[in-house]
Amino acid sequence: MKKVQVEKAVGMTLCHDITAMRDGFKGAAFRRGHVITEEDVPKLLDLGKRTVFIWEAEAGELHEEDCAARLAAMAPVEGAHYEGPSEGKMLLIADREGLFRVDRALLDAVNHIGDITIATLPDHYPVRPGARLASMRIVPLVTKEQQIIDAEALCKGKKLLDLRPYGHRNVGVIITGSEIYTGRIQDKFQPVIRKKLSRFDAAILGCTVCDDDLDMIVGAARGYLDRGADFLIFTGGMSVDPDDLTPTAIRQLGADIITHGVPAQPGNMTLVAYLGGVPILGVPGAAISLPTTVLDVLLPQIFTGDPITKEDLLRLGDGGLCQLCPACHYPNCTFGRY
Repeated sequence: MKKVQVEKAVGMTLCHDITAMRDGFKGAAFRRGHVITEEDVPKLLDLGKRTVFIWEAEAGELHEEDCAARLAAMAPVEGAHYEGPSEGKMLLIADREGLFRVDRALLDAVNHIGDITIATLPDHYPVRPGARLASMRIVPLVTKEQQIIDAEALCKGKKLLDLRPYGHRNVGVIITGSEIYTGRIQDKFQPVIRKKLSRFDAAILGCTVCDDDLDMIVGAARGYLDRGADFLIFTGGMSVDPDDLTPTAIRQLGADIITHGVPAQPGNMTLVAYLGGVPILGVPGAAISLPTTVLDVLLPQIFTGDPITKEDLLRLGDGGLCQLCPACHYPNCTFGRY
């Protein structure tokens, strides 16, 4: 690649897009590969281009668009497609609903390679079809091919990016509390849980209201498991009061409790457990009154079938404090990043 004065570039081949911004338009006024003519000279000068870059084939160098295409090829994503190259970059677009995943350590390693820049949505981000997931490009117009070779070697046999599809779940819901069981107050959990599950492929086997009775709570849960439930949700009794029986009932089922309490608010007292491969959530009362809680953060991963780990939950702390905005914009906010 060499730099040439516009007036001396007539007949030469442009090696990069030249962008114009005017009257609300932003796009390429001249494309890579365009052969410059006499008529182009004043137009280029009007765009502030006194010099342009002309392609000269040099061993070991790659153009930005060739780099972008190879970066995209090293990170294929099922359920998404790449668009481009355009203006030197490739864009990854979602074709389906799902949970976007990023290998953060691998992304850091690739972005450490000189001229390469890959920008993505955050890890664990729920997306819908048409969402922009990632953009890939190099910073200069050309770079040494060895940088791309190094990136390809890092990603070989690994998934830099992934779009995890949601699967089906048979859900049993157990609502606890003597005040609800006796009819003293109306249950408000059931409509909330049904609404949140309606976003996924969920078959709700039932919603059972239980008294503050350990045997009744455990029996209701086992009944759902016998009917094929592969996801259990418990509501109520999730604080640390001595008469709150829900965590005890979950332990009595034989479940492995990953955590009771997460570094995120609202939903601080959320319980996460597994009984074999069956995920179990204990949902605290915040889910009734607030539009977004830890429940909303965890449901997408549960429906992908990927286990929630203690490390996942600990990462909620950085960004785990909801700002309680007057209009909720989740997931387009800092809450729930992990």
